[in-house]
Amino acid sequence: MSKRLVINLDVCRDCGECTAECSYPYHPDNDGVSYLREVAAQELICRQCEVRSCVEACPNEALEAREDGTIRRYNMRCTGCLSCSLGCPFGVIIPAALQFKDSRCDFCVGRQQDNPLCAQTCPHGAITVEEVSEEEADLHILSDKLAVRARAWQKLESARET
Repeated sequence: MSKRLVINLDVCRDCGECTAECSYPYHPDNDGVSYLREVAAQELICRQCEVRSCVEACPNEALEAREDGTIRRYNMRCTGCLSCSLGCPFGVIIPAALQFKDSRCDFCVGRQQDNPLCAQTCPHGAITVEEVSEEEADLHILSDKLAVRARAWQKLESARET
């Protein structure tokens, strides 16, 4: 078990507008929490369609399908036209989550490691720092610093009778 920043997407979804603050030092308007929410949603909620209509809908080639099935968005190419959101047949790409500016989370490395500002200021407790274990059913470990609590979408293989 190790300590990770944990985002509960189910709580985030019910919250509405995120008011958690970010202490990213390189520019004051950084929104690291929205960046982490977008990464988590793409990893856990994206249906990873065979035909990527969201990628095909983007006129600026801001979306790319990775070999592992996830979608990567290049923020500097994104103009905020929302074509990807309209192109997604499952409504996974939420317009409110798309940020035109580039934000990052550095996990407060070197500062506030025990309790980052986002965890301190999230009014609903959706962001925490916890000791996590891979055995937890609703926990998805995305990196050595990030874990997400959410019900992940799972593709069911249908049994066809021949």
